[in-house]
Amino acid sequence: FIASSKQSLDEYKRLMSLGKVYGVESYVLSPSETKDLYPLMNVDDLYGTLYVPKDGTMDPAGTCSTLARAATARGAAIIENCPVTGIQVKVDDLGVKRVSAVETPYGTIQTPCVVNCAGVWARALGQMAGVHVPLVAMHHAYVVTERIEGIQNMPNVRDHDASVYLRLQGDALSVGGYESNPIFWEEVSEKFAFGLFDLDWDVFMQHIEGAVNRVPVLEKTGIKSTVCGPESFTADHKPLMGEAPEVRGFFLGCGFNSAGMMLGGGCGRELAHWVIHGRPEKDMYSYDIRRFPHSLTDNNRWLRERSHESYAKNYSVVFPYDEPLAGRNMRKDPLHEELLQQGCVFQERHGWERPGWFNPKGAAPVLDYDYYGAYKQQRHDNYTYNQLLGDEYTFDFPPHHHIIKNECLTCRNALALFDLSYFGKFYLVGPEATKAANWLFTADVSKAPGSTVYTCMLNRRGGVESDLTVSRISPGSPASPLAPAFEGDGYYLAVGGAVAQHNWSHITTVLQDMKLQCKLLDCSEELGMLSLQGPLSRAVLQDVLDTDLSNEAFPFSTHKLAKAAGCMVRAMRLSFVGEMGWELHVPKADCVRVYQAVMKAGAQHGITNAGYRAIDSLSIEKGYRHWHADLRSDDTPLEAGLAFTCKLKSGIPFLGREAVEAQKATGISRRLVCFTTDEKVPMFGLEAIWRDGEVVGHIRRADFGFAINKTIAYGYIHNPAGGPVSLDFVKSGSYELERMGVTYPAQAHTKSPFDPDNKRVRGIY
Repeated sequence: FIASSKQSLDEYKRLMSLGKVYGVESYVLSPSETKDLYPLMNVDDLYGTLYVPKDGTMDPAGTCSTLARAATARGAAIIENCPVTGIQVKVDDLGVKRVSAVETPYGTIQTPCVVNCAGVWARALGQMAGVHVPLVAMHHAYVVTERIEGIQNMPNVRDHDASVYLRLQGDALSVGGYESNPIFWEEVSEKFAFGLFDLDWDVFMQHIEGAVNRVPVLEKTGIKSTVCGPESFTADHKPLMGEAPEVRGFFLGCGFNSAGMMLGGGCGRELAHWVIHGRPEKDMYSYDIRRFPHSLTDNNRWLRERSHESYAKNYSVVFPYDEPLAGRNMRKDPLHEELLQQGCVFQERHGWERPGWFNPKGAAPVLDYDYYGAYKQQRHDNYTYNQLLGDEYTFDFPPHHHIIKNECLTCRNALALFDLSYFGKFYLVGPEATKAANWLFTADVSKAPGSTVYTCMLNRRGGVESDLTVSRISPGSPASPLAPAFEGDGYYLAVGGAVAQHNWSHITTVLQDMKLQCKLLDCSEELGMLSLQGPLSRAVLQDVLDTDLSNEAFPFSTHKLAKAAGCMVRAMRLSFVGEMGWELHVPKADCVRVYQAVMKAGAQHGITNAGYRAIDSLSIEKGYRHWHADLRSDDTPLEAGLAFTCKLKSGIPFLGREAVEAQKATGISRRLVCFTTDEKVPMFGLEAIWRDGEVVGHIRRADFGFAINKTIAYGYIHNPAGGPVSLDFVKSGSYELERMGVTYPAQAHTKSPFDPDNKRVRGIY
């Protein structure tokens, strides 16, 4: 890997530290060491390189034919030249769509399961079953050079700054890359299965120039052949896998973004497990089709813009606080304009614009996508939002660190208002809603109306599919977004907005499999959500709400309907940041009015707006989990320190209970541990964890905690000797965290270093 900038070399150093966890041998080399290894390389413009000795090359055609032979030997049938002309979908007794057959010109195959591995044709195949497959087709090319003397046995080269790769092919090189102006294949032809396009040299020439700069002998070397074919690309440059939310039994294995050979082995194995057992073994959320909200998967503008940007930035350095410029402003919450005028710098999470942080220098709106000036588009001049992102292109503390600090400490010492409106807000209602809730949720949520419970949802293997809050509610009369009408029991679910579709699909799948008489209603767009947090939150909110907020009248983990500024809201006493505070769930039309009333009442107490950058810091400081950071579908509640969410003392069965009980009996082989470092060094996750001189894991999530004034990092550790990871094992080790090849002494904590006795959320200051 070639680094011609400090940032690139920093990223490679991060990779090197992570590689130690997974046993991938790698070395950072100086320019002169690189020249010794690869004499044909120009190293004049290099900062350094990352060398991976055990990297290799594979032959795609040979790999495919070998797999085909092996599968056939085990009883699989491979039928070539047999197009699929239709997919039959039947609706079962509960109204659930399921795959029933595949139609071909030579007959129909009855099957409850189809896997769509059709590459650029995957969209058309999906349409046959009524499934949206969000990928686009582009021309993607490489060229093969004539023979080059002295190139044999040289390492493969990726020059990320030039967006070009040089792959060894015998005694020649194949050269390709990712340009900023890729050619879209607008009309995907059915008759092009093995066709190739003519290479557009105007587009491809930038890769030749990059390759010649890196290996100058190429300037005098001829081109033996060119290959330009159709490839499928996705909105986040990751594959589309798993069961489609629209049709049961319709699985995806497509959208591999020109990395199919690299990812195919692991993805194929996980997909097979998915088909047979319902879920993969590893955490595959980043590839799961359910990561995308259903409203986006058929949105062509979003898909085209995001796929273009992901393609063009494929070789760019991945910075911790970067945001996309494409496909923005698709889903705005009711406070968007209000917060924009107050300097809100928005983050994008699956279509939603959510507050990142507040810039005291004024508004920084996100503008329409300019395709980075490609396709004769006019590039934006003086684009404030883009400039603010660019300022943070660093692996050091970002330049806006002090602004985040102010938001965090104002919340800790006075009060802050957070807009959480992008959250998923679902109602689980009906005659068998309690039966469903008992099975779905690890905690006992079947309490009296007015209670709110933090809980997990698990898969069969005990892995955490979600953490969320569940509130028991009474039916509304008349019905409203705050309280729907229903027969039987009702529960209100609040889940992180970025994972709302994943939660919706998980619950829906379980309800369908159990054939339960209850409904899941989505009110995410109808309700906004404000969270007022901090020691002064009660004093301010008491001026706005018409209900008693004392500890006796409104204890922690309860909720009630109340009026705020004349508007009916659902108030919940909860905290994502470890302070006394309340969430207000507000009908869309009333959000601005309620927000303005709270800000007005808080003005004399020093209230501030705060965003998700502050939530990330405050929540890790308190030891709260973030799903898909320090909590994933292959982590169990026991490993993650969330045993308290499991109703193991009750006799109530729940999904994943047997797996959790079995693990409790044998002891856990890995455990989530909180680390702090005395040295003020920025960490972002993926740092290696050393215990007594051995690597025992890597950091999943890290941030700076401003109240304790330390870097905080969470990661799972295992016992190299193979035994269980007890609290004694955690306490008895000496730890270091390795960041970019440098180790820093670290302390392990078995309790949160901030407010370990949990007094503040109960209003005890």
